Amino acid sequence: MEMFPAAAIISLLIYLLYKFLYRKSDDNCYLLGYQCYKAPDELKANAGTSAKIALRNKNLGLEEYRFLVRTMIRSGIGEETYIPRNFLEGREASPTLQDSLDEMTDATFSNLDALFATSAVRPCQIDILVTTGSLFAPVPSLSSRIVHRYKMKEGIKCFSLTGMGCSSSVIAVDLVRQTFRTRPNSFAVVVAVELTAPNWYTGQDRSMMLSNVLFRAGGSSLLLTNHPSWKERAIMKMEAVVRNHVSTDEAYGCAIHVEDEQGYPGARLTKSLPTVAMRALEGNLRVLLPKVLPLWEILRFVVARASYRWRIKKGGDDDSKPPPPVMNMRTGIQHFCLHTGGRAVIDGFEKSFGLREYDMEPSRMTLHRFGNTSCSSLWYVLGYMEAKKRLKRGDSVMMVGLGAGFLCNTCVWTVMKDLEDGNVWADCVHRYPPQTVGNRTAEILSWIFDDCMSFINFKDYDRALLFSR
Repeated sequence: MEMFPAAAIISLLIYLLYKFLYRKSDDNCYLLGYQCYKAPDELKANAGTSAKIALRNKNLGLEEYRFLVRTMIRSGIGEETYIPRNFLEGREASPTLQDSLDEMTDATFSNLDALFATSAVRPCQIDILVTTGSLFAPVPSLSSRIVHRYKMKEGIKCFSLTGMGCSSSVIAVDLVRQTFRTRPNSFAVVVAVELTAPNWYTGQDRSMMLSNVLFRAGGSSLLLTNHPSWKERAIMKMEAVVRNHVSTDEAYGCAIHVEDEQGYPGARLTKSLPTVAMRALEGNLRVLLPKVLPLWEILRFVVARASYRWRIKKGGDDDSKPPPPVMNMRTGIQHFCLHTGGRAVIDGFEKSFGLREYDMEPSRMTLHRFGNTSCSSLWYVLGYMEAKKRLKRGDSVMMVGLGAGFLCNTCVWTVMKDLEDGNVWADCVHRYPPQTVGNRTAEILSWIFDDCMSFINFKDYDRALLFSR
């Protein structure tokens, strides 16, 4: 009888240890591979093509065109991004359902074919499927089309996310991670694709014209597992996820799909978007960074912050205030995958968090080569890092997704092995970074700023004659 309490305590400790280890194993989420879509070369949109498409909008006047051209010049988007076929055929203002289905099919199935071909996992082994895309919701759903095409198992668990904008691929991966906790030894696929074919804006609201400049065709597919025996085959392991939702009126309205005053639908991106994005990211990082940075950096920041507040409280002219201290994220994170939302967002992230040009290069180069591919953009950025052979075993990679709502979602991965696949960048990475990041829009459309253009009624003039100047 005297041994019973000791045996009970030992049994309890063993049980608690088992539960702890079992719970830790439930949190495993390994990335086995990923693919990014690269459209055929015939769908490339250089500055000349983009200019022709812009000039076809007969609802715009001279000042709207000048605004659009200035935006194109400053966009950071290069000469080799991809657009849907109906844009090239002059039907951007009147897309058909088939245009949308064709773009979705091309971006999705070519990626998945390559994903399964380069892995040892067959479609019939997939237990979880998550698809995400905000502005097109076909019936049957994209997930159903994937299950049908690849003859996946009837018991597969499918999720279709929509309306979450450019940050939704991080949400999709987190959904897989959460589902893994109740489905051990499972495989999951995430498909992120945002369609541009049905979403060309034909009105003259300047805050809605921006989407025509920024967004381009693209898509990505991921293969994940929580199976312990597949750990050695994984390329990355998820370590932490933080999601937050800023719901102020300003945040809610800074990125929203609406109709303008003339009834033309489109995505409105307001001037407050970069500011809202940085505020949302600051709140997110206050939760994320203590989980991933070393203790000594957190203590250093706490001391520096207290010292800063004491100095400010002691007084002094407001104009002489020193900048507030920031955490040195590079002490625990080696690589930064920032959503390619535009130059202003990337520049704001670099300035606000004291990062280097080297840290921002992958996002800037992705914006230049592929444009803003919305929810799939983070994986193009990761692909650039891999193609440049930056990702080494043990490195930490932080992904930052920003989207309508306003949503800010971040996650941190650990690299499991040295990565050096050229992936979607294989044929062009040797040209990056270029000496200058820009396009030929200023060269092609400089005449639009001539004083003599003020005497032309754009709405009645033949745009083809203007472009042939």
